[in-house]
Amino acid sequence: MKAILKEWIPPLAIAIVLSVLIQTYVAQAVKVPSGSMEPNINIGDRLVMEKLLKFTDFEHGDIVVFNHAAENKETVRYVKRLIGLPGDTIEIKDGALYRNGEKTNEPYLDVKMAYAFEKITVPDGKYFFLGDNRNQSYDAHLWPNRFVDESELVGKVLFRFYPFQHAGPLS
Repeated sequence: MKAILKEWIPPLAIAIVLSVLIQTYVAQAVKVPSGSMEPNINIGDRLVMEKLLKFTDFEHGDIVVFNHAAENKETVRYVKRLIGLPGDTIEIKDGALYRNGEKTNEPYLDVKMAYAFEKITVPDGKYFFLGDNRNQSYDAHLWPNRFVDESELVGKVLFRFYPFQHAGPLS
């Protein structure tokens, strides 16, 4: 019995330590809690996000996980699409998104936005996020605290692994 324990304890300990380190610093699975990203990501979908933020280049359209106190109350974890980088101007009119004065093509949207949003500029060190289900999503167009600080970013979504029939990279 002692020989079996001596043989199995070190590899199990290494596996546990590696698992904790990977989930803390490299990549982590997340479960989608709301329908704000439908129809592209559904309630209960499981996603993998990479957490190496120092090595991550965020681009318009990326799907990002972040923690945010939207109403200066309790911090909540969100999964949303990155719409505005620091310095961008964002405006929504006539059902379309305008970024830096140009109408933006958003092929991931199924429905035009049924609201307008006055032009704003994203401050340095901040980001602006909207859900894909724009007319039903509780996101930056409704939050009193519209901008997400860089320190609140958790990771960039790489792919969906569940449900299996929809597994693969997200765009």
